[in-house]
Amino acid sequence: MDTPIPSKVHYHKKARELELEYPNGQRFLLSVEYLRVFSPSAEVRGHGPDTAVLQVGKKDVGLQNITQAGNYALKLHFDDGHDSGLYSWDYLYALAVNHDTNWADYLRRLEEAGASREPQTIQFKQL
Repeated sequence: MDTPIPSKVHYHKKARELELEYPNGQRFLLSVEYLRVFSPSAEVRGHGPDTAVLQVGKKDVGLQNITQAGNYALKLHFDDGHDSGLYSWDYLYALAVNHDTNWADYLRRLEEAGASREPQTIQFKQL
């Protein structure tokens, strides 16, 4: 079976969600945080499973822009400066249908690392 191509892609800025609608009636809402931490870029995925980099502090990340890459992918430009991954139609669909499993695994890995989804803030000490 061929992977479906979305008939509609819409970014909901306030909710920070990317909406994907497919011709077969399927509809998915993917948070920008989810898309960012599962970026297909080498910076995130590494060059193999053992070199993947756990993404932390991405809870409030948003999108600055979305561009189409040919007829096969989207390039997402995140407001934290990350924009090196191409999200193929196959990869986007896989992220959508496997969301719950992927997200649970991500939260488990964060907990094991003692890390957080919350962005780090700089605390200033008064002198």
